Amino acid sequence: KVTAVNNLSLKIKQGEIYALAGESGCGKSTLAKAITKLVKPQNGEILYRGKSIFNQTKAERLQYPQKVQMVFQNPYSSLNPKMKIGDILKEPLDINTKLKKEEKNEQIQKVLLDVGLSTDILTKYPHQFSGGQRQRIAIARALILKPELIIADEPVSALDASIQAQIINLLKDLKLKRNLTILFISHDMNVIKYLADRVGIMYFGELVEENYTKSIFQYPQNDYTKKLLSAVPILKQAKL
Repeated sequence: KVTAVNNLSLKIKQGEIYALAGESGCGKSTLAKAITKLVKPQNGEILYRGKSIFNQTKAERLQYPQKVQMVFQNPYSSLNPKMKIGDILKEPLDINTKLKKEEKNEQIQKVLLDVGLSTDILTKYPHQFSGGQRQRIAIARALILKPELIIADEPVSALDASIQAQIINLLKDLKLKRNLTILFISHDMNVIKYLADRVGIMYFGELVEENYTKSIFQYPQNDYTKKLLSAVPILKQAKL
C-alpha cells in the first residue's frame, strides 16, 4: 500500500512564497489538490486561518474558492479550448460574485494589466497564444477573484527556459503588488533558490526537511536533501 501524503505537517505564513520540493511522485501535487478540495484526505486536517476546510459553514464553503486558487502545470490543458479568453476570465466572476457587467470588465482589465497582457486578447482562443502567454492567462484567471493564497503546481516546467524566467519574475512581482501568499511546487531547485522564502523537502509523501531557503541550500541536514541539491546542474565559465 502506497500513501501519497503521509504524516506531513507544514504551515505557510501570510505573504510568503513557500516552495515544496521533491522528485516526481513524492506527493506534492496530491497535497495541492487536497488544499484546493479537489481530493479529500482520508484523515488529518487542513486548516485555513485556523479552521478546518472540510468543516465549514455554507458561507465559508462559498468563500473558500475565492480565497484559494490554483495555477496548474500545463497551460495547454488547463484552459478550455472552446472558450474565448474573455469568457474564461469572466466565468469565475459570473459564478462567485454579483458584480455588474461594467465592474466585471473593469476587474478583467486590471488583472490583465497585472500579468502583462492587453485587452486585445479577450476575443481570441487559447490555441492562438504561446505557452508563456497561456500561463499568464491561467495566472490571470486564478487572480480574478482576488485570492489570498495561490497554489502554483509546477507552473513553469512545461515552458522554455527564457519564458520560465518571465513567469517566475511575474510571480515575484504579483506577490508584492497583491500581497499574495504562494505555495510554489517544483522539482527545480534553481528556480526555488531564486523565488522562495522558505522550502519544504518532500520524500515518499513525507516532509523530511524544512527551513529558510538560504539555510536549505547552504546547510542541508537530511540525506535526501543533500542528494537533491547535488543533482542540481552548475554552470561554469569555460576557459578559452
